[in-house]
Amino acid sequence: MRPYLKETIHMTEEEISIQEQYEDVLKSGNEAEMHEFLNEQNISDVAELIYENEDREIEIFLHLSLHRAIGVFKILDHPTQKDIIKNLPPAKSAELLNEMQPDDRTSFFEDLPNEVVRELVKTLKPEERKITLSLLGYPENSVGRLMTPDYIYVYEYNTVAEVLNIIRGVGKNTETIDVIYVINKHGELLDDIRIREFILASPNTKVSEMMDGRFIELNVNDDQEAANEVFKMNNRVALPVVDDYNVLLGIVTIDDVLWVAGEEFSEDVQKIGGSQALDMPYLETPLFTLVKKRVGWLTILFLGEMLTATAMAYFNSEMEKVIILTNFIPLIISTGGNSGTQASTLIIQAMALGEVTLRDWWRVMRREVMSGFMLGTMLGIVGFCRIAIWSFLMHERIITSYSYGEHWFLIGLTVCFSLVGVVLWSSLIGSMLPIILKKLGADPASSSAPFVATLVDVTGLIIFFNVALVTLRGTLL
Repeated sequence: MRPYLKETIHMTEEEISIQEQYEDVLKSGNEAEMHEFLNEQNISDVAELIYENEDREIEIFLHLSLHRAIGVFKILDHPTQKDIIKNLPPAKSAELLNEMQPDDRTSFFEDLPNEVVRELVKTLKPEERKITLSLLGYPENSVGRLMTPDYIYVYEYNTVAEVLNIIRGVGKNTETIDVIYVINKHGELLDDIRIREFILASPNTKVSEMMDGRFIELNVNDDQEAANEVFKMNNRVALPVVDDYNVLLGIVTIDDVLWVAGEEFSEDVQKIGGSQALDMPYLETPLFTLVKKRVGWLTILFLGEMLTATAMAYFNSEMEKVIILTNFIPLIISTGGNSGTQASTLIIQAMALGEVTLRDWWRVMRREVMSGFMLGTMLGIVGFCRIAIWSFLMHERIITSYSYGEHWFLIGLTVCFSLVGVVLWSSLIGSMLPIILKKLGADPASSSAPFVATLVDVTGLIIFFNVALVTLRGTLL
């Protein structure tokens, strides 16, 4: 399990009663009663108590047994974890860090400043220190940072009875015992076998007789997102991690991968919104950092929007002749931005889920050309009908506001054809941009909605005014 972001706490009746019980025990001043009360609660309830009573978080933590304290610590958000480690007595924090699972400890360390990590590593036992430094030595966002070296391995010559004895001996210190890994004398991975197979097999059966050689492994240098895809395609609670020589180094469990998926989703959402991903919760992010994360994209988008003004200036003379065209500019560019954003969001999500790859670019393009044309046609008909109905109502003097004049039909065609072109073009741009960025090695989420909308604003105006020049030439132009 990994830390989750602290959200606004909506307390149910049960949670309120736990808070009230805590306050009652606190008033009694009975240390033994406090210890018993906190250790009987679910770790999620204790975490909520810590969030609700930030001034007493250390006091609450010190009343927990070591096992319960580790469980609570793992699900706290990172800022609260840092506060607790900073304010706990040195002996207690050292005990806590030494007993944590290596992957959870590494996850906590990798978000701390180097000088702080150096001091905390000194408090670890030699074996734990060696494991932690090993995990921290792998590239950031690699599977090596996620793996834990605590797993159960056996040899192919072991019997089922021997395997069960090994599980009883070391199982309590491992993160999971659902899968047992088979290695040879060189430490190379030979197979993985579910524990149920050992439970159901005869005690005298050798491991070699149960092996089928069908197993899935991760490389220690694989990207964490790749691990997420492997877990998604295979029904596994844990996967072995090997080096380039197939030597078993550790395992990655499903809860670690789910945490990574959640982090990646949060980053992508922030990027799609036109901002760099935040490294910590929004309310914990310093104001200057928040501004710095947002100003880059806003500046780029602002410069892009200036091209819109340039495009409009180029067609000033046409707009002076047919002032009515300016009324449709917001309609055209907003429709283009909306359709481009739709296409971009759909493709980014499809790529994240593995539904679309770079090889599918032609299929995506064909679909978006067809769907863009159909959507544009539908919207164009709606736009034309709106102008036609408005002109009819003006002719019948049902309304008396601004009229499109005797050439309302040509104006309606201009809007109709422009919407077809703009929606077709924006759908194509919105769908292809994430694929192009992926091909160039960039994050597809960077093709954010504001970026697509800005790009389509400029091109949409060019399409609109060029269509107007063709349809209105000889009449209004």
